[in-house]
Amino acid sequence: MKKWIIVIIALILVAGAGTTWYVTKGESKEIVAINRTATVKKGTIETKVTGSGSLTPTTDKDITVTEGNTVDEVLVSNGDTVKKGEDILSYTDGTVLEAPAAGTISDLQVYEGSRINAGQVVAHLTNYSDLSTVISVDELDIPEVKVGQTVNITVNAYPDKKYTGTVKSVAKAGTVNNGVSTFDVTVRLKSSKNLKSGMTTTAEIITNKVDNVLYVPVDAIHKNGDSAYVLVPEQSSNATANGTDQSANGQAENNNAKQVEVKTGAHNDNYIEIKSGLEEGQTVQLPQITMSQSGNSNGDQKQNQMGPGGFGGGNFGGGNFGGGNFEGGNRSGGSFGSRGGN
Repeated sequence: MKKWIIVIIALILVAGAGTTWYVTKGESKEIVAINRTATVKKGTIETKVTGSGSLTPTTDKDITVTEGNTVDEVLVSNGDTVKKGEDILSYTDGTVLEAPAAGTISDLQVYEGSRINAGQVVAHLTNYSDLSTVISVDELDIPEVKVGQTVNITVNAYPDKKYTGTVKSVAKAGTVNNGVSTFDVTVRLKSSKNLKSGMTTTAEIITNKVDNVLYVPVDAIHKNGDSAYVLVPEQSSNATANGTDQSANGQAENNNAKQVEVKTGAHNDNYIEIKSGLEEGQTVQLPQITMSQSGNSNGDQKQNQMGPGGFGGGNFGGGNFGGGNFEGGNRSGGSFGSRGGN
């Protein structure tokens, strides 16, 4: 009986091996590398810090009096809209209380004949047509944020509309949550049309901007001690539609490349300024992409992108000039501005 069991197991193993051979017969695997290049272009580089928050009225405060007096007449009602400097109370001594800013009156707390004391709140003033957004910015980015910087704002309720504003204040103390510190940055919108207090926002603070400069993708730059260089191919490949070149059959060409020392400048997560060493229109080499290619007797192929190679992972030692920050640059996803035709 045991002999039959052994025979059956042997037959199963033989059948399995045959199936595996049939499935994989004729299949071959090949590792190929794709050469990539980019063109030196001219345009604008912007470095940005991002944050999210919500809209609040720029003016949202109590109206208080500075000295005691007796109210002769209340000149406004709850819900009234006033201009800055407009009279809201008159006193029995002939003086008046003016609105400190434009806005809507609410929570009116006085009436004719009221005796009010210095520091007393008489009403609340809110300007719903002049909004600001208070965004939270990571502590690693906050040193780059300054009062007066331009801000691009997206209001989540209107994703297709663009708003702009200006940094008005930066909190002097941060808020710690789960070991991460963030700082409130107040940004005043230039226009608040159709917006309402409480709507959520995403803001991009432009911390640096340079115009009309040469630039290349950041992964074209290599580091050699304190100097930087790019690889310039001695013969170019066929250009693709997106401006990155590779061979027509998708495989690497045997191009020779020479090192060209460059001086770099402003940068963000995608592009870096070239101050010297290159000219507009030149071609620079990018790190190769390695692909695995499998084929079988039916001519089918499978490709698997293995990721970029090259010097130091492509970007000055592991991503972006020493760990994602271009030696202290923007870490919140800065972007490229006007691309000069790209």
